[in-house]
Amino acid sequence: MKKRIIIALAALIVAGSLGYANTLTFKVGYFVPGLKSDFWTDELTNMTLRKSNLQDSTFGFAYEHFLTRELSIVIGLDTYSKSKTANYKDYVGSTFTEGDFALPAQYYYGDWDIQHTLSVSITTLQFSLKVAPLGRRAKIIPYIGGGFNVTLWSLRMQGDFVDFADEWYYDDPAGFSVPIYPVYIVDVMEGESFGRLSLGGQAFAGVQIPIANRLTLEIEGKYTFIKGKMGTDPNNGFTGFQPLDLGGVTVSLGINYWF
Repeated sequence: MKKRIIIALAALIVAGSLGYANTLTFKVGYFVPGLKSDFWTDELTNMTLRKSNLQDSTFGFAYEHFLTRELSIVIGLDTYSKSKTANYKDYVGSTFTEGDFALPAQYYYGDWDIQHTLSVSITTLQFSLKVAPLGRRAKIIPYIGGGFNVTLWSLRMQGDFVDFADEWYYDDPAGFSVPIYPVYIVDVMEGESFGRLSLGGQAFAGVQIPIANRLTLEIEGKYTFIKGKMGTDPNNGFTGFQPLDLGGVTVSLGINYWF
């Protein structure tokens, strides 16, 4: 609920500024996350999760105020969310008297697949300067820009978690021992209820193509840099990790309305 309130407030800020806006943009995009931090490395190494599994659509809008013929200020809001369930690659689950354990799949079939679901939500409010070198009266309007952003995000893990730091050994009836690891049921979240706030930046380039009176089509590529601090709550299960990489590349298609 609090996250919805924050988004609504951001929308009101933009709406209240429309009297000063020269262009209003609605856009849909495709987000390719970078996943360049140790948490993602662990997930991609141990799980059947692939980078492509976390790619998905984004939605956003922005308003632009012209300062000069070539220079403008842009305020935008983009949203992304994705949930994906994956299995541990090389282990299967079995129950012993001592509890549930992960056994190597190369030796055992196990009783169940060990899996958990990751849910990621990212809402980014962006403040940028935009430069259109040819001005805004050209038949094709190329532009570049960049600035900083304020991001509200959350990360949740639900399902099985294998504790590889706690190694046990199973004495197989065939006469050899294999390492096994405890499996716990978890439901942990970074950014519960409100979400976590992080600062970052973005750089973008694109082109606008006039298609009608007061309307242009926009094609844009954007790179966002966002690092979210993890492990602030010792009870949330995400302690010990480096800042979470929430950035990546977004390719979007938009419609601009010129006032």
